[in-house]
Amino acid sequence: MHIFYRNLLLFTLLSIGLSVVVAESVSDGSGRSEIQLELGKLLLEDGRPWEALIAYDLAKVGAKPDQLVRASTGMVYALQSVAEFNRAHKEAVVLGNLRPDNPDVQVLVAEAHWSAGLFEEADQIYKRIIDSYPMNSAARHGVARSFLGRNQLEAALREIKVALSGEDVNPDVYHTLGSIYRRKNQYEDAADAYENYIQSLPAVNRNRRGQWINSQIDFLRSFDGLVPLEGVSGDNRVHTIPFRVVNDKVVVRGKINAGSLIDIVIDTGAEQMVLSQGTAENVGVETITTTISAGVGDVGVRGLDLGRVDLLEIGSLVVRNVPALIKNPPLSDLPRRRVLDSISPIALGLSTVIDYKNHQILLADTLPDEPSNIDIPMRVNRLAVIRGLINEQHPRAFVVDTGGEVISLSIGTTHSIGMSPPRHIPLRVYGTSGWDQDAFLLPGVQLDFNKINYSNFTAVVLNLHRPSALLGFHIGGIVGHKFLSDYKVTFDLNRALLRLSS
Repeated sequence: MHIFYRNLLLFTLLSIGLSVVVAESVSDGSGRSEIQLELGKLLLEDGRPWEALIAYDLAKVGAKPDQLVRASTGMVYALQSVAEFNRAHKEAVVLGNLRPDNPDVQVLVAEAHWSAGLFEEADQIYKRIIDSYPMNSAARHGVARSFLGRNQLEAALREIKVALSGEDVNPDVYHTLGSIYRRKNQYEDAADAYENYIQSLPAVNRNRRGQWINSQIDFLRSFDGLVPLEGVSGDNRVHTIPFRVVNDKVVVRGKINAGSLIDIVIDTGAEQMVLSQGTAENVGVETITTTISAGVGDVGVRGLDLGRVDLLEIGSLVVRNVPALIKNPPLSDLPRRRVLDSISPIALGLSTVIDYKNHQILLADTLPDEPSNIDIPMRVNRLAVIRGLINEQHPRAFVVDTGGEVISLSIGTTHSIGMSPPRHIPLRVYGTSGWDQDAFLLPGVQLDFNKINYSNFTAVVLNLHRPSALLGFHIGGIVGHKFLSDYKVTFDLNRALLRLSS
């Protein structure tokens, strides 16, 4: 009966809302705003964010100050839920100015900064909130997520436990707890946290998100009695492995499940090991469950199999029980035969040095502190991310992708900062999810990464909306081989730095 009356109320408000639009004389401005606010709230709770956005936008017309805050708040929530992170950020800036001293509003502003890839700005807001409200659960969660990104796992765990002790705990707190335990290779604890996440979700979101999270839980629990990534943690050895560059990709030789030597791409643009369907079949990696992945290309988000590699050998590095994505079904219409099997050392929890000059990779749990020419703060928010500045005034988050070939911007970034090419130069780009029909070249770009500057640069522009949606923050761009290959590149997880030496 509750659902019946809820739907009846939604229908009634929709009817009233439509009549208000047609006949503005029905009530005064604030009365019309109140109806649209209630309509937007119900639509958002009913899992209809795009319609809610229309209602909240209409609610702003003739709204009183408090109603304007509620409308703007609703718009930020709705835009976040559909991964319109740049629009949500712009709306949040307006909202933050309306209520600069309200901790709930400021938390939402910080969340919008974070999802726009402005992690440092979000951290500053979280700190200000905690200075005045030490037990604010949402702000503590934000700080925990920041510690996680900088690989300070114990500090992240302490903060998340404080967040869980507060009132009105957001479901995302449990999800972040699961992510912390997973990075600590405590898979049973991670599965428990994800189950709590599902149970705490509103019913309208539980069905939509539950299937994917449940598959993750099944996968984590399949490690019962096994040590995930055994052979990595606590090993003080530095593994030195030769590599060669093939099609602008770093390629090493390795064995999977004691099979024959094969080529394996070192790909920091992947969250975990990736196997082609053929390789998985050849070395006996079986499907445990399915998951979703997203990359550049028209296919966007797609289902993939998830399995476990029993034994991975690359040079002197030996790792057991390695999670692996299996590209099943494989994409068709490939432009050329390419190496599909890859591994991200970051996914193994290993700091990495890629010496392009001497064609050597160094892998270690902890790297020795060596001098470098340029140190760039780095976060691992599922992927390695650094901060770049576009046209001297627009900071954005860039994924550091050793499996990528060029320096690119996202279409969302170019739109949000008002960049358009003098003439459209289409580009044929094939990504991990097929052809990107939206790709084009954009000349005249200024890019700055700490002390590294590109003036009047021609960037490749890609549609990165779906990967951004899956990661939970806007990817401003990607830096690949063209950026990295001039340096000795160190991914230092313990110091949270991308270190570059010429």
